[in-house]
Amino acid sequence: MSPVSMPPPQCLKKRMVVPHRYMFGPGPSNVPRRILEAGAKPVIGHMHPETFEIMSDIKSGIQYLFQTQNRTTFAVSGTGHTAMECAIFNTVESGESVLVAVNGIWGERAADMGERVGAKVKTIVAPPGGYLTNAEIEKALSEHRPVLFFLAHGESSTGVLHPLDGIGDLCHKYSCLFLVDSVASIGGTPLYMDQQGIDILYTGSQKVLNAPPGTAPISFSERACQKVFSRTTKPVSFFLDLSWLSNYWGCDDKPARIYHHTVPVTALYSLRESLAVLADEGLEKSWDRHQKVAEYFHAGLESMGLKLFVKEKHARLPTVTTIVAPHGYDWKEITTYIMKTHSLEISGGLGTSVGLVLRVGLMGCNSSKANADMVLAALKDALKHCHRSKV
Repeated sequence: MSPVSMPPPQCLKKRMVVPHRYMFGPGPSNVPRRILEAGAKPVIGHMHPETFEIMSDIKSGIQYLFQTQNRTTFAVSGTGHTAMECAIFNTVESGESVLVAVNGIWGERAADMGERVGAKVKTIVAPPGGYLTNAEIEKALSEHRPVLFFLAHGESSTGVLHPLDGIGDLCHKYSCLFLVDSVASIGGTPLYMDQQGIDILYTGSQKVLNAPPGTAPISFSERACQKVFSRTTKPVSFFLDLSWLSNYWGCDDKPARIYHHTVPVTALYSLRESLAVLADEGLEKSWDRHQKVAEYFHAGLESMGLKLFVKEKHARLPTVTTIVAPHGYDWKEITTYIMKTHSLEISGGLGTSVGLVLRVGLMGCNSSKANADMVLAALKDALKHCHRSKV
């Protein structure tokens, strides 16, 4: 054998340095020490009984977070996009009709995923910074007769909190499953999966839960499971196949769990701890804290003369605030200045909101009046020092 031709990379001979930053963008959020320490515990096997016990604890925590009794509740190995694909790939077969509410980028992504599995995707588009009425949704359900209706509860690209009440009943009236993306909303605002008739609900670990990115809680109702397990074709993804995942997570009636994939064990430690932190505070207290901090922050923004992108107060997402990009300023200069000067992340828009808004996320442990004051001070400083066009 000849000697190796590629030498060890010099960059790996240096110790990795990661700066401390205030993660006040739309996610990920800062991870508290308690959760970091949980993720640093020793690795054990993905089929060990202790791992299964941790997985069981996570299932219970997600049921509490989602307010559901669904047996098929677990965490996908991956980010929120993985859970979105898990939901769509399992419930939809080629040629079936899917209806997607587009009130920002996440509806656009869901539509793309539906098209990739051969679905006949129809969209219903909300106005910028607005939401759809139940009458508009029912009209589209009646016209298209989809097997699945997708809606983002908290649309982080626009800052809209979409109303949910009554939509589940409408979906079931037309024999349609109701799929809800709660990545930016769950834990920060009231949501009741069972009471609101949601059939599939998912989120990510990195926002209100304050865990590192990489795990995505998801839950399927019995109605959704019946649709999945009566498919005539296999789901397009083996990795996301619900029949395998539900067994591995102990959600079915089979006596033994069969190896499916190697879960990120230490990520499960972090997720379990993040759910424990939420349980310690209590959902209702968390909802109330996020709402009060959001209102305090919004009042501070308006006192500075800044405008909120979402006009109706009840439709403002309490976790991610969208601010109308200040006239005459380059939004990129503002975010870059704040990062460089204050080690604080806020973000510009995403998708159709690029150039229109600044986005600030105060989620989980980051949701406090002290942190809101920090962002307000950083914005004041940026508006004072960044270039403003006279045009």
